[in-house]
Amino acid sequence: MDLTAQFEQAVAESKTLSEKPSNEILLQLYSLFKQGSTGDVDTDPPSNPFDFVAKAKYEAWAGLKGKTKEAAMQEYIDLVKRLKG
Repeated sequence: MDLTAQFEQAVAESKTLSEKPSNEILLQLYSLFKQGSTGDVDTDPPSNPFDFVAKAKYEAWAGLKGKTKEAAMQEYIDLVKRLKG
């Protein structure tokens, strides 16, 4: 199975985890997903300074700038495997 297919399978599996991951892990999943599917952050930071969730998501994704899509996909796959146990 190629990397993209494994990534798509891991995305599907991440939605059926037996336990909800911590917010820190959820941010990691989000940022790796965005980097793996879109690449470097391509939007402006959230304009509302009190939207802490959007700000955290943006910063997590921006923190992966420069990581290749393939590397992000592989890290996402590995993280989902670890979460599945």
